[in-house]
Amino acid sequence: MESKQLIIAVSREFGSGGHCIAEELARRFELPLYDRNLLEEIADEKNVDSSNLEKYDELPKSHLFSRTVRGFSNSPEEQVANMQFDFLRKKAEEGESFVIVGRCAETILKGNPGLITIFVLGDMDAKINRIAGLHLISRAEAERMIWRHDRKRKAYHNHYCEMKWGDSRNYDLCINSNKLGIERTTDTLEQYIRERIK
Repeated sequence: MESKQLIIAVSREFGSGGHCIAEELARRFELPLYDRNLLEEIADEKNVDSSNLEKYDELPKSHLFSRTVRGFSNSPEEQVANMQFDFLRKKAEEGESFVIVGRCAETILKGNPGLITIFVLGDMDAKINRIAGLHLISRAEAERMIWRHDRKRKAYHNHYCEMKWGDSRNYDLCINSNKLGIERTTDTLEQYIRERIK
């Protein structure tokens, strides 16, 4: 592993296989992977039950039940998001290399010289087939699940970030995983990352 810092931030559409790609990149570059599991680390640090944090993970702030007074919010969604952002900033400042899935990392860690940002998307038909097969549900249910998850991700991201979720200007590379398949998409990304860190 190269001695200089490498942070691979993977954002993804639901059903695109972006999480599988992130896992494989973490394996190939021998890096820790942070996704929902970083809530367990935060919970250990703060001595709280991680399940209390997980229910608010990657969710937009609920305007109905929250308010902000003098810059402090009582929104649990916002508090959990900010805990994750602080965790990632701390890891980055300490010089750690890692792969991070979602969590607005391309914005939160912007300016870090070791950061490489990727957005994985897919054709709707292929995403429906993938989700229907993975969850053993109908195509109609899979399509509803995709819309629901992506709507939440978009709302979450756009609440905390100036640039919009999925806007290609926000990432170093946007790639459609259906064109090459998961394995060859990962190969392509690995080659790109290795070129970047030479």
